Amino acid sequence: MKEIVFLINEAEEGGFTARALGESIFTDAETMDELKKNIQEAIECHFDNPLDKPKVAHLHFVKDEILAIV
Repeated sequence: MKEIVFLINEAEEGGFTARALGESIFTDAETMDELKKNIQEAIECHFDNPLDKPKVAHLHFVKDEILAIV
């Protein structure tokens, strides 16, 4: 595996969550720097074989907005 994609959301209670597409990897953090560190640690824990570990993680930021219709 060369790449992995994470969907990044702002958590309702503050901070951020990250969920990998196509893999069972989920992590969260209070700051973006902490989230990036947690993503790297989660990838290390998830892939037992170093040859399977992705070389690049894409962080796709999802932002929900509410538009009031008047």
